[in-house]
Amino acid sequence: MNHKKPITYKDAGVDIDAGNEFVNQIKPLVKQTSRPEVVADIGGFGGLFSLNTTKYKRPVLVAATDGVGTKLMLAFMMDQHETVGIDLVAMCVNDIIVQGAEPLFFLDYLATGKLTPAQSVEVIKGITEGCKQAGCALLGGETAEMPGMYKVGEYDLAGFAVGVVDSSRIIDGSSITKGDQVIGIASSGLHSNGYSLARKILLESMTLDLASVPAGLDRPLGEILLTPTRIYVKSILNLLRDFNVKGIAHITGGGLLENIPRVLPNQCKAVIDGDSWNKPAIFELLREGGNVPTDEMYRTFNYGIGMVLIVPEKETDEILSRLAGLGETAWNIGHIATADAPSVEIH
Repeated sequence: MNHKKPITYKDAGVDIDAGNEFVNQIKPLVKQTSRPEVVADIGGFGGLFSLNTTKYKRPVLVAATDGVGTKLMLAFMMDQHETVGIDLVAMCVNDIIVQGAEPLFFLDYLATGKLTPAQSVEVIKGITEGCKQAGCALLGGETAEMPGMYKVGEYDLAGFAVGVVDSSRIIDGSSITKGDQVIGIASSGLHSNGYSLARKILLESMTLDLASVPAGLDRPLGEILLTPTRIYVKSILNLLRDFNVKGIAHITGGGLLENIPRVLPNQCKAVIDGDSWNKPAIFELLREGGNVPTDEMYRTFNYGIGMVLIVPEKETDEILSRLAGLGETAWNIGHIATADAPSVEIH
């Protein structure tokens, strides 16, 4: 007879009851993001979404996936988890809107060593807030409890979003030409890129305390670093109804130097005036604290510009006025010129 104590899944570190409790706690949050096209509540094996095909002549689905990156390490250090979910949604939906697509739904993946419902609910609060800002439904998700994969209190996040655009209204940059103007819309800070370099400069080289307020900053360093990524979806959808926006670039990893050329046609370059916008103080702290070369700043960080629009010169002033009315801060930061290949020049 075997007298060994039975070993359960919970003994191995996976608590199914905690997972069920977590799902029950987030159901009201998820409900807040619902759209008319959502067919069923969360809990099924897959999310159901009924696409309104009468709204489009030739609907094209646009998909994007991303994570939050090492910004999560700041959340762990500060034990603040209510904003990184916004970052997660932002990094996906901002990639979708650049092609003129309206985000429809979002799925999240939360992986942790040991599920702590209270902490995980904070993360989901951020995700639902991001979905509300983007106007998309949180259609479903997955929570994976994997003992031994993550340190206590740590987790990883990934997200996936789907949007739709009529084929005739896809923004691909093909109509961009010499003389078009480049509009930069302000970022809320670092967004979700460059945090490996930022941590190395601020926490290792400068040995700054996240609770401190370094000279030039108006808030504690940690609070500034955890400021969530701005979601531009509703503002850009508003512009697309009335203006000819020829190209849009989401300024993420690679900065202005790498992302703008992705939307430029052959024989076009963007000429940018580096003094034409206000750069948040956190970037100057990073540049000075790490003695970071200018090109490295423009290639690693958004440097204060979260989204770039390329528009006809005659519509520039009106677009800037509309953006201001929508609560965005934006500047005319340059123009399009001829070149041998798509590129960016910053002066």
